[in-house]
Formats: sequence, structure tokens, C-alpha cells
Amino acid sequence: MCLSPGAYVRIQPSVQEALMEGRPVVALESTIITHGMAYPQNLSMAREVEEIVTTNGAVPATVGILRGRIHVGLTDEELEFLASSENVVKVSRRDLPFVLSQGLSGGTTVSGTMIAAHKAGIPVFVTGGIGGVHRGGENTLDVSADLTELGRTPVAVVSAGVKSILDIGRTLEYLETQGVCVAAFGESREFPAFFSRQSGFQAPYHVRDEEEAAELIASALGLGLSSGVLIAVPCPQERAASGQVIEETIQQALSEARSKGITGKELTPFMLQKINELTDGKSLDSNLALIQNNARVGSCIAVALSKLQKARRKRNVPRREDTTPPQPVVIGGINVDFIAKAQNPVILGGGQTNAGRVRRTFGGVGRNLADCLSRLGQTPLFLSAMGKDEHSESILRYCHHMDMSAVLQLEGKSTATYCAVITSAGELSIALGDMDIHHQITEQYVSQFKENLCQAPLVCIDGNVPLSTIQYVCQLAREHQLAVCYEPTDENKASKPFLSDNWKALTYVSPNLQELRAINRTLGNPLPAELPSRLEDVVQTAVALTRPLLAHLRCVVVTLGAHGVLLCGKSLGGSISLRPGAHEQTAAASLCATHYPAIHISREEIVNVSGAGDSLMAGILAGMLAKHDTDTCVRMGLLAASLSLRSYEPISPEISTSSVSQEQVKSRSWPEVKVWKMD
Repeated sequence: MCLSPGAYVRIQPSVQEALMEGRPVVALESTIITHGMAYPQNLSMAREVEEIVTTNGAVPATVGILRGRIHVGLTDEELEFLASSENVVKVSRRDLPFVLSQGLSGGTTVSGTMIAAHKAGIPVFVTGGIGGVHRGGENTLDVSADLTELGRTPVAVVSAGVKSILDIGRTLEYLETQGVCVAAFGESREFPAFFSRQSGFQAPYHVRDEEEAAELIASALGLGLSSGVLIAVPCPQERAASGQVIEETIQQALSEARSKGITGKELTPFMLQKINELTDGKSLDSNLALIQNNARVGSCIAVALSKLQKARRKRNVPRREDTTPPQPVVIGGINVDFIAKAQNPVILGGGQTNAGRVRRTFGGVGRNLADCLSRLGQTPLFLSAMGKDEHSESILRYCHHMDMSAVLQLEGKSTATYCAVITSAGELSIALGDMDIHHQITEQYVSQFKENLCQAPLVCIDGNVPLSTIQYVCQLAREHQLAVCYEPTDENKASKPFLSDNWKALTYVSPNLQELRAINRTLGNPLPAELPSRLEDVVQTAVALTRPLLAHLRCVVVTLGAHGVLLCGKSLGGSISLRPGAHEQTAAASLCATHYPAIHISREEIVNVSGAGDSLMAGILAGMLAKHDTDTCVRMGLLAASLSLRSYEPISPEISTSSVSQEQVKSRSWPEVKVWKMD
């Protein structure tokens, strides 16, 4: 059994919420709590640092190991547990597998915290000082794992340089070898030495303020170098220790460490404790001051970085020329679909294994719509959520033709999965789904793209999306006269917008007969005793169930499976208009229902029905966006659906602007459509 990284990481809800909303978060280490100071001073320091982060506009996320699990963000009780426990481990990269496997608790070093921060998606981490090359390291090869971590983990570390007990010159050389961008913070390039503002060494670069630091970090992240950034912040002048005094104290402490045989990861805590004793507590005062100052500076950098990333996202999503029309927007689910098709006509129960074929495909109603629209030349901005797990990279590769730039990827969450068993004739027999991640498509996340939504020629939203997000989109539609299409997804989710008057802001809905009945049940409208199967009765029932919706909606597209599609809406001159705004104020417009028969496909040709309805709707909408007449739009949808029915993928890779087009529609002969007046 292979566990995803999320199985080992717990992100505190307040931290997860901030990350999803794009708010600034600052990671904090816990070795300083478990091994750097005595209880209760360590606890009060940890609380104070978190308070500084909060005061400066960011969300603190102290990282620690509790009973074999990495926690990103700690409650006050968890902080106290780490601060007061004696048998906790100092956890770096090398220690993580053992500590987690044994269910132990510990404080994370700079290296351990960077790993956790990166997995959680936190780009800024504040600490006191990083480790480095120990004095005499050219002989002992005692080099902190913090340095190699900075070379391979893309997190910005804000610290007071490296601890003064180390060989600072060799540490800077080692960081250069690891490809780490190092910048002093402030007006000087002087590289700070933890307790002291001066080390005698120059940093390669310097950034004057938090905005410059944020630009530097954004550049590093944007390049995808997979290495970190070190922002070296000098200790406040009034609390800094004299460099000469500290150096003399270090030499004395080093001598005692050698005589006692103290080496490895025990050396740094011993040295800091000894220096504190020899300076009568002055070094501890400097330590506390620099940690507090780093928390303030790091929080301001995180806030500046968050603002910068939001501004760039607005500019770059979508990144289009001014002359190019704005993108449609699709909001909905991504699923990994496991489709099992039985070989024999009858599926046997009772625990028996049925012969068949099992395939993995990529679906989700929102994803299907966005996929098909992209193949038809109407690439939408797609808003959705998936995990950072074994499925996510495969999804991104498969969806390379789509605009996936705004899709959330969440650590510790599972990508939605769906398993369907279908008969040899291609009909759905039973389905199971793990869809919890769809709850992360929140109003807060979607609202980051308000400008895109308000400019979009069309917004599509599926029933997987949380109710509050659907309500937000409906409210936006009402305020800005947006064209919004709701895809009900299934009978249980169909009624979401109809639980309040928000549905009246929708433009289109595309239910099947079962979903249409569920919508009317929610609205308290009369229902048929049972759903018919004969085409004439189906049409009559659909017309009756659609009529109350058309008091507010422009068009209801009722999908009828093998019977085709029934278009119900306002008509002028015998043709229902799909385009928003058309005939809106025309008194002569009447309500009509138009039935378009499906393209005939034999049972043997049907491979998969899961994406046919989505292909139909996407084809119709693509035609509408291209300003084609209604008949052409619907027939483009029918062409797309017929291709997907023959495909193992929910959306056929054969769908394109050449296979589904106005020209293709004109080149075929079509069955006669039937029109009924609904007034």
C-alpha cells in the first residue's frame, strides 16, 4: 500500500482556509520551543511570535510533530505540549521517516519545517537563525542539513543570518554551491551573525524592504528552480550584542564542548545555552529580540508576496491580448473516473466477479464541460480543486489543452474519484464517488476571480460546487447581468440553486427528466406520478415541468438520452433564441418546446455514456458563443455527444473545431425537428 504525503500531514483548519483564500501565511519552526529555551519561557515566546505574525496581517503556522504526524499550525494546547514535554526529538529531514513511523513527537528544525511548509504550500518561513558549516567543518564535515534543504526546497527563509557559533564564510560559500539566493534585508549588504549585526562578510545581494523581498521570492518561485531563498535580517540595533564579546564567548563555549565531546545535533543547543550563561542572559535577550523582529519582517514580506501574487493572477489569468474577447468561466468538479464495462448483458450479483474491462479516465462535469469547450475553440478559465497526490500530475498532463492555471492543488486532500459499473449496452448500473474535495471550491476561492466572472460571456457551474458558491455566482449574475448555465450533475444535486430565489438569476439549466422532476419537487410544483418512457409522453411531461422555470430562465435544455434533446424557451418566428438578451423585451415572443432527435448509434457502438450529456451541452454552448443560429448550436451538441458515446474517454479526443462545426452540421442530413407551443 502506498500512502500519499497528505496521510502524514495535518494542516490546521485556520491555516488551510487562509491558504485556499490566498491570504498570507507564515511558517514557524518548533525546535526553538523544544530545544532552544526552557519551559515556560519557550511557551510564552512561541505565543508572542504567533501574535506578532497575526498583528502584522498574516496567519501563523507553527510546525511540529505530534504522535507521528506533521502538524502545520498548532493549537495552544499543542504548543504547550511541545513546550513542556521532555522526551521530544529534534527533527530534520533525515529524522522524519523514523519519527513518523514510531509515532514520536518532536520539534522541527529549519530543514524539517521547510519540508512541511512546502508540502502545505506556504512560501515564507520565519526562524531565528539557520544552521551552517560548523567551525572546523572542513575537517569534520559537520554541515547542517538546513543548507542542503535550502538548495532543494523552494521556500523563502527569513532569519538573522546564520548562528554566530558557525563558520559564516564557509556557510556562505556552501550556500552558493547549493544555488541558494541570499540577500541581506535593509540598506546594507552586511551579512548578519545572529546575535550581532556584523559578521565581517557581505551578502551577495540585498533587498531594501518587504516589497523588494517579495519580488525576489516571487521571481524564485516563478522560475521553478526548486531551491530556496535566504533573507538575512539584522538584529535590532538596540538589542544586538557586541561582535567581539560574542566571539570571545563562542571560543570559550567551543573549548568546553570539545572537552566534553559534544558534537552533531547536540552541539548547537549546548553552545546557545553556554553562551547565555557566559553573557549573563544578554545573548538570550538578543535571541528573543531577533526572533520577534524576524517575525515582524517575515510577516510583512508574506503580506507583500500575497498582494503581489494576487495582482499577477489578475493580470495573467487569463493572459490575453486586449483585442481578444474575455474567456468563458467554468466552475466545477474534476474526477478521476474508473469505468468498468461488463462483457455480458447481465451483471451477476452475490459477490461474483463479472468479466469486463476497467479503464481509468478523467471526468467530472465541470472538467468535461471545460474540456469539450476547449476542444471547440472556446477555452474557458476553469475553477476547480484537486489534491496534490498520485492523480494530480496525470490530470494536468491529460488536460494540457485546457486552461488549468487557476485550479487549486491542495496538500493533504484527495483528488475526487468516481467508479462506475456500466452494462455491456453502455448504461450505468452503479456508481461510487469520493467527492469531498469539491467542498474546497469555496466562495472565497471563486471570488478571487470576480473580474474574470464579470467579464465572461458565459459562466458554467455544476452541481458539485458548494451551495454558498452557487449562491455567490447567482448574486453576481443578478448584479452584473451575467449569462450563467447550471449543469445539475445528478438528481441529488440538481436542486441546489432552487433552495432559494437565487435560481431566478440563472440563464440556462440542462437537466435530464429525473433532475427536472427533482427541481420541481424542491419548488413545490405539481409532479407526475411516474416518469414516462414513450417519446410523446416524455415530451409532454418535460414541457409541463419546464413551464414554471421559464418565468425566469431564458432556456431549459432537457437531455433525453437516446431520444435526443428538448429545447424549451422564448421563441420568435418559430425559433428559440439561446443568446442572452435577445427577445427579452419583445412582447411577441412566446414559449415553445423544440425536439431534436439524437444521431442514431447502435448499441454495439456505444462505449461510454458518462460524458455524452456534458458533450451535448458544451457543443450547444460553443455554438452559442460563436453566434451560430439555434439549430446549428443544438446539432453541434448532438455531433459532440455522438463522438463521446463512441469513446472510452468522457469527452472524445476526436472532438475538434473541424469534426464539430457549422460546416459539419450543414454537410449532414438531419431528422425533422418538432415544435410545440407551451403557452
